[in-house]
Amino acid sequence: MEERKIHITYKSTNQKTDFSSAVQHLIDETISFSANAYAPYSDFKVSACLLLEDGKILKGTNVENASYPVCICAERTLVSHAVSNYPQTKIEVIAIYVDKDLATPVPPCGLCRQTLVEVENRQKKSIQILLIAKNGTIIQFDKCSDLLPLSFGSEFL
Repeated sequence: MEERKIHITYKSTNQKTDFSSAVQHLIDETISFSANAYAPYSDFKVSACLLLEDGKILKGTNVENASYPVCICAERTLVSHAVSNYPQTKIEVIAIYVDKDLATPVPPCGLCRQTLVEVENRQKKSIQILLIAKNGTIIQFDKCSDLLPLSFGSEFL
């Protein structure tokens, strides 16, 4: 049996100034938009914002429900809006923020990772992902597929 490895590269910084002014603005919008999250049960407020190739910023938050399976994550709320309303416009960057005092940024759940990879595959262009912690740490992935190696895709159907 042959052993194989999966290698994922990412960057980490505490300096928002490491990014372009457009991405710095996206980061600020993502952090402030977390106040719109509806998380009365978990108090786990997540916001996600994206930058389209035309410079437009779209926003989304998690929305909880007393029936937990009905909840929707910020990432999927956001991507559904983007795909539905801007189907021909490519997504450049997605920023994700959790308004909680944690040592590191929180990565997307598995459902969101699958959704992000499919959108990236469909647009045939990488989407940069920024995970933002309340303490200012930002982790950058150059493409969604780095978050879900060996992902399931349409090529298997």
